[in-house]
Amino acid sequence: MTATLTPPLRSGRSAVAAIGLLAVATGALESVVTPTLPLLQRELRMSPSEGALLSVMLLITGALVTPLAGRFGDRCGGRRVLVRLMAVVSVGGLVSAAAPNLPVLLLGQVLQGAMVGALPLSFILVRDHLPAAESKVAIGTVSGLFVAGGMAGTLAAGPVAEGLSRHWMFALPTGAVIVATAWVHRLLPPDPPRDTADTGIDWAGLLLLSGALGTLMAVLARLPQLRSQPLLLGLLIAATVGCAIGWVAVERRAVAPLVDLRLLVRPAVWKACALTFVMCVGTSAAVYLVPQLLAAPTDAYGFGASATEIGFYLLPGVVAASLAGPLSGAWARRQGPRAQVTTGSALMVAALLALAAVHTEIWHLVVGKLLIALANGLCVTAMVTSTATAVEHRETGIATGLVLVTRVVGYAVGVQISGALLTAGTPAGSAVPAESAFVTGFAVAAVVTALSLFVARTLTKGVAE
Repeated sequence: MTATLTPPLRSGRSAVAAIGLLAVATGALESVVTPTLPLLQRELRMSPSEGALLSVMLLITGALVTPLAGRFGDRCGGRRVLVRLMAVVSVGGLVSAAAPNLPVLLLGQVLQGAMVGALPLSFILVRDHLPAAESKVAIGTVSGLFVAGGMAGTLAAGPVAEGLSRHWMFALPTGAVIVATAWVHRLLPPDPPRDTADTGIDWAGLLLLSGALGTLMAVLARLPQLRSQPLLLGLLIAATVGCAIGWVAVERRAVAPLVDLRLLVRPAVWKACALTFVMCVGTSAAVYLVPQLLAAPTDAYGFGASATEIGFYLLPGVVAASLAGPLSGAWARRQGPRAQVTTGSALMVAALLALAAVHTEIWHLVVGKLLIALANGLCVTAMVTSTATAVEHRETGIATGLVLVTRVVGYAVGVQISGALLTAGTPAGSAVPAESAFVTGFAVAAVVTALSLFVARTLTKGVAE
């Protein structure tokens, strides 16, 4: 029986290599929008608010898909669910590649969001196909390959979009995803039979959470226009609040909730969620505003950077974010999360305020973005780690899932607020926001991030235990 269930080592390594290629391809596909967002806004005639919505749509879908992916993986098998998720991602990539307008491109990004649920499934499959001693190294390798794919996408998206077209920057990594998925399907053995006697899927919770996030993003994306339509604005706000209240009620009563909100009564969990939210609001403002400022015309206050140049300028921040995880783990072991979060929060507040005050040279933006990415990585990694070690073993996945969902919501809210500020700060008849809108965006992000310092003061070493 053991020989039947345990794959040969060579076969296991080949399967992990296929999963690694898939991680590179998905990382590249996920990262192409950020450096090319100003280009997409020009070609599709999007407002800054609409551009902000486009940049977060994939992550919002991912926040909804990830809990379901794990549940279906337990029920149907990791290989089967991973292949089907990547089929959805491939369709989304092709839709994005062929999109003639913003609504179709948004649909493509919604479908591509399924890739967020693929990475946890990849880790499960790695553990299934390698001995325990090798699986830890392989998981780290797969994570590193995903980051490497993101770096490649950040650098390559601009040259491809400018040299070929925006359609090819989606089509090329989608082709790599299709090839890698076929390789995974061929090399991984079929999933063994599973016990399907479970507690079911929280479809009501999923629907209400989707409604709450969707209407919230609609309000933030259209807020400048909705100011003159108070009735519609009121209806959207009421729908958001209603969906949120309904979701909380459903999750509290569900046998197998999508997100177990009962854990939020624990100080370690709610503090981690609060810190993660405000830190991600601050980070996302920089992620959105810096490329917009780089692309602004030189005859105004910007630098007229192309999509290729923007990708190059953003790369140091991507590298800093990838290094933050290992640095965070080493720091947490030595000093605990309180010092780490306090330092990271202070660093981010200082960087955001510096960007608000001084942004007349490209290196100002590059260094500011790098410091913000590093600070965010240190803080969020510390919160995920401390949450995972503060709850019982059987609650680890649920608790860290809460933090990750909070991370996505914070990121989406920060980007949408920044987009709304730029839209509101764009003079009539102009396509270029006023410089004061950028100053306001960075300053607001700094103020929100500063709230994390008040929560960080309450952290103790017990949060990490």
